[in-house]
Amino acid sequence: MSSTRRNNRRTAPKAAVAAASFLLLAGAGIMAAPAAFAGSPGGTSATDRNSDFNGDGYDDLLTGAPEGAVDGREGAGYITVQYGAPNGIATNTTVPKGHVQVISQSTKGVPGTSETGDGFGRAVASGDLDGDGFDDAIIGAPGEDEGTVEDAGRVTVLYGSQAGLGAERTASVVAATPTAGARFGHALAAARFSGDIDADQLVVLDQRTGLNVFTYHAGVLRQVGTPHSTGHALQWAYLTTGDYDRDGFADLVVSGYSPDDDYAKGWSAYYSGGTEGLGYRRDLHGGLGTASGDINGDGYDDLVVGQLSGVDETTGDAEAPGGLVGVYYGGEDGPAGAEGPGTAPQWWSQNSPDVPGAGETGDAWGNDLSVADVDGDGYADVAVGSPGEDADGAPRAGAVTLLRGSSDGLTGTDAQYFDQNTPGIPGAAEEDDGWGTQVRLVDTDADGRAELVAAAPEENAGDGGIWVLPAGGEGLLADGAWTYGAGALGGTVRGSHFGAVIDE
Repeated sequence: MSSTRRNNRRTAPKAAVAAASFLLLAGAGIMAAPAAFAGSPGGTSATDRNSDFNGDGYDDLLTGAPEGAVDGREGAGYITVQYGAPNGIATNTTVPKGHVQVISQSTKGVPGTSETGDGFGRAVASGDLDGDGFDDAIIGAPGEDEGTVEDAGRVTVLYGSQAGLGAERTASVVAATPTAGARFGHALAAARFSGDIDADQLVVLDQRTGLNVFTYHAGVLRQVGTPHSTGHALQWAYLTTGDYDRDGFADLVVSGYSPDDDYAKGWSAYYSGGTEGLGYRRDLHGGLGTASGDINGDGYDDLVVGQLSGVDETTGDAEAPGGLVGVYYGGEDGPAGAEGPGTAPQWWSQNSPDVPGAGETGDAWGNDLSVADVDGDGYADVAVGSPGEDADGAPRAGAVTLLRGSSDGLTGTDAQYFDQNTPGIPGAAEEDDGWGTQVRLVDTDADGRAELVAAAPEENAGDGGIWVLPAGGEGLLADGAWTYGAGALGGTVRGSHFGAVIDE
């Protein structure tokens, strides 16, 4: 989740240089983008995140299959890229066929070698790291061994161009002194966090000693924090970015579970961007999944977080065992923490007014989130994945809820609910499919309305699959929905858990 949003003004303290030294292994020099294709280098707000690898103005879809076999090596991992077009994304088997790529460490020119358990694609992100107007793909392989050091981890950058992603120019970011089990690259993000206006900076997490947050740009890796500063030790992690204070610099939120609360509630650490880079500000409640976007149309990005358990006096809803979603609205002080300035969060569950369904233990409502404008009204909407939701008696079949943005913020009015038994959705809800484990709202046909991409990595005994629901003026549409698996793109199918990772 990689995958991969806001605006405000404040100067962050200069980040400390990491004690460990790192190496960048890079390919050929930077080539300028043709003016007709050049994008806007340096992403700050959520709307800057277009994942446009070939600069044609259409969003592209980057998916990781870290469990996929490559050259017979289980779990070596690969990524797929589907390029946007006037009719949106497509596959090798649709009519018309789409522009599609499958890339692994066995692809000619990509650094490294496909090995069992590398997990290439365990994390994915996109951003314009070289400032040439084309977005670049960033791929984490936290299971990569460096020499005899197991699970040291590696990050690979594939640079965009007018032709899309290629292996002509690549880069690897690895530890100069690899550490066993560090899993460098297990979470990634990219945005313009500092005064360098020419390109995005890369954020990389590792688990060297707990959870460490690094930024990388122009050959320099800096450690900016070890969440949580207030004593909530995080394990696993999710990243999202946005300009929550509208100062023109992207901010970062690092989220995850904490053993301090039995991995149930989640915490997030908020770092604000500034002229000298990221600086830690405060901890926030919630962190199962995260996403960012301008829900109320006020020009500030808003932060959306998930929380597995609703039994918490801080949430205002102690009767939501199926999960909660919190919205921190942006403002000049950014999102509010447990203590400190800013706007307090607004909490939602399936027990909230007008929200479809009912909160039940194990729903995992908020396991994954995505924020974008679905109906073209100028307000970002929120897709909520609930892979543990039962569907017509099928346990953990999974579902997706869409909540609408408005001038007053998030609302349950006109909310939508989908599962695989919804008329028009291909397939059927089955036990343990986990439909909605990953969700993304993305405008691949550039019509101003974001379609829903929903994944079920456990579909077909772990082969996995992805569903696309088109968007219209009234919201998402089940009519016209379609589905595909890894095989339709040219990837290996058996046990790949395709859709387990989708760039946000």
